[in-house]
Amino acid sequence: MSTERPDNDVTGPRRRRPPLAVASVAAAVLLAGGGGAYWASTASGDGSPAGGSASRDKAPVLALDAAEAGPATPGDPSTPPPGIAPGEPDPNGPPVVYRAAGQLPDGPDEAAVHRATGTVASAEVARLAKVLGIPGTPRTVDASWVVGDEDGPGALLKVTKQAPGTWTFARTIPTKPCDPGKMCANQSPPEADGQPVSEKAAKAAAVPVLKAVGQDDAALTAGQLMGDVRVVNADPKVDGLPTYGWSTGVQVGPDGTVVGGSGQLKALEKGDTYPVIGADAALEQLNQAGKAKGDGGKDIGGCATPVPLEGEPKPSDPQCVPPNGKRAPVTQTVEEAEFGLALRYVEGRQTLVPSWLFHVRQGTGGPESTVTQIAVAPEFVEKPTAPTPSGDRKATSYAADGRTLEVTFWGGVCSAYTASAEESPGQVRITITEKAQKGGACIMIAKELKRTVTLEKPLGDRTVIDAESGATVPRS
Repeated sequence: MSTERPDNDVTGPRRRRPPLAVASVAAAVLLAGGGGAYWASTASGDGSPAGGSASRDKAPVLALDAAEAGPATPGDPSTPPPGIAPGEPDPNGPPVVYRAAGQLPDGPDEAAVHRATGTVASAEVARLAKVLGIPGTPRTVDASWVVGDEDGPGALLKVTKQAPGTWTFARTIPTKPCDPGKMCANQSPPEADGQPVSEKAAKAAAVPVLKAVGQDDAALTAGQLMGDVRVVNADPKVDGLPTYGWSTGVQVGPDGTVVGGSGQLKALEKGDTYPVIGADAALEQLNQAGKAKGDGGKDIGGCATPVPLEGEPKPSDPQCVPPNGKRAPVTQTVEEAEFGLALRYVEGRQTLVPSWLFHVRQGTGGPESTVTQIAVAPEFVEKPTAPTPSGDRKATSYAADGRTLEVTFWGGVCSAYTASAEESPGQVRITITEKAQKGGACIMIAKELKRTVTLEKPLGDRTVIDAESGATVPRS
């Protein structure tokens, strides 16, 4: 692979990259990410990169929030559990030690963050709705644009007004069947034969949708199946860099019709530029983070056969249990490293942060996965502090439209909930109050709930804080 820098590469001077590893900044820009058009930024008149400063004295510190799951591609099995950022190891899983198979690349000297700003216009939503075949004009429902009818039959498109304009689309199911012998206005499509369409046909069906969100030149993959539905995934490249956690997914049914999808509709903008570290240093940080959690340090000790309880049969294949109670670490091999951009929450906002994308494999012939580690120089990163423990009423995300704030949280099915806000010049503190049902039995089931708060002033750039936990609430 050539190590020459393309003409549109503005990520900064490059150091030597060994041939055994991949630094993907030499690839051409393939598509727009997050539903908007992307372009390589040009240099300003003084020769410095546009969109931010690479100066170590001027670049602001990145204040990372506690890890939150990013937007999921429909049916994507790689979607992390809640509370885990895309590409981040599961802290509840077995401890992992990462080892490089060969020499890792140095990568660039500096790179910029990217984020979407502003709000989504009605015309942008209408363009996507037209391609999806949904009649009607976009209407406001709380902090989102909605086209279609969620009570069915037909289809429903929902787009959050606040950037990045997360959109979801699904064909809806009629709540009542058609009367026998009568023609319904929106009859269900002919029954499919249960066989998924070919990858070529699925990509062809997805192209008009991707064009409507600014990704008609995307490189696509269509190997993922959800039963008889094939999923077309598009991962954008920004400034020639691959991204992780910012996918667009389009579901295609067995009859070739687009039946679902999700992505981001607002274009990303280039932010501040930061000095970055090489892959070796990033891998060391990744392993150190695992040790700091106390789940995989050295000298873990030998293993002993667990003793069965009285009356239990002795296991024929006993598990290895370390005497100190820690599980033995699992070694994963880093087969390739790419310098790119990974989704993180920075002061409550979804941000693509310069990161190393490590393509790893567990054992010989084991499954492949991608693990990310922030590449921004440590002195420019402010690590998140652990929030105060709270119950199910913790706000998990929000959407905003002027003075309207729509808060999402988890709660019980047998309680009534209200949300209130305490405003200050720099932040809005959200309190969710629960009123339990009086008397009677209640099933212990939690569900995702939304409550709307009307602010005294538009939210603007103020940070939303969960009053109970003290944690920053990310935008949905």
